[in-house]
Amino acid sequence: MSKCEQCIVRQFSSLKALSKDELLKMADCKTSYTIKKGETIFEEGEITNGIYCIKDGVCKMTKLSANGKDQIVKLVKSGELLGQRSTISEEPANLSAVALEDMEVCFIPKTEILQFFTQNNQFSMNVMKTICGDLKEADDHMVSMAQKSVKERLAETLLYLEDTFGKNDDNTLKLQLSREELAGMIGTATESCIRLLSELNKAGLIELIGKKIAIKDRNKLRRMSE
Repeated sequence: MSKCEQCIVRQFSSLKALSKDELLKMADCKTSYTIKKGETIFEEGEITNGIYCIKDGVCKMTKLSANGKDQIVKLVKSGELLGQRSTISEEPANLSAVALEDMEVCFIPKTEILQFFTQNNQFSMNVMKTICGDLKEADDHMVSMAQKSVKERLAETLLYLEDTFGKNDDNTLKLQLSREELAGMIGTATESCIRLLSELNKAGLIELIGKKIAIKDRNKLRRMSE
């Protein structure tokens, strides 16, 4: 059995359309890496020359804004692929990918991916659907940024973090973002983010335990986010 056949990424991504032979070919040409927390997988403007499969861990996708701040566009977790769009469009990466925790990733060269793309209809359909899904998410995110207040966006983001990445035994959010990263997700200054967290804490909607955050009142937080 090739490791690619049993891999989590294959179950959840476009790769589920690949045949056993294609998976064996992929296993032969892939390179596996361990990326340490804080390390960059690729940078905005870089030619990626292939896709990355996230076997384990979470990374943030960021864009450098005009004022030199990193805007977090989205978070990507295990079971997902990075670099599909730039591989197909043959453009440099539009975003940087930085590990939020230690990660296990595999790199599959572009030549291999493009071969699957031209020979396997279901695979190319899956890739297109994923890219369309990313576009829809980007549209929703843009509307949210334009129409919601920072407080509403913070409430929405905290719920998203719990729903997507789960919580620890003490009910704190499993994915530990710094205050700066949280501010970068909701598009505000770190100071404003800290002030808003303290307001939500006082109101009993969340609890701040050191650097960690626990959601106390999901319903109120949800109403606030809408």
